[in-house]
Amino acid sequence: MEMLMVILKKVELVDEVMQKLAETGVKGGTIVEGTGMAKALVNMEDIPIFGMLRHMLVDEEKMTSKLLIFVLKEEQVKVTRETIKEVIGDLSEPNTGIMFSIPIKDVEGFGE
Repeated sequence: MEMLMVILKKVELVDEVMQKLAETGVKGGTIVEGTGMAKALVNMEDIPIFGMLRHMLVDEEKMTSKLLIFVLKEEQVKVTRETIKEVIGDLSEPNTGIMFSIPIKDVEGFGE
């Protein structure tokens, strides 16, 4: 088993990703609201950027993200990754997202 995680910057694609994954047989996942480091820095008073200029320089939309988490059987990982890339596009493009997986040694409550 593996945990596949996607930090999705193109948050408008979440519904499409979930729909396509459901069509491939992925039955569950978790979506968590995220905020990038840039947003945290914008709100810090110690950073030497002047008041309103700070907010004008930063695109609020680009600072939000969604964290998609899936626990998958080995045979589901490849198709899930491919499906996500099909919807999201080239992950090497800026402000797209990051996808990675972590092996899972023990799982309880997976529903099998």
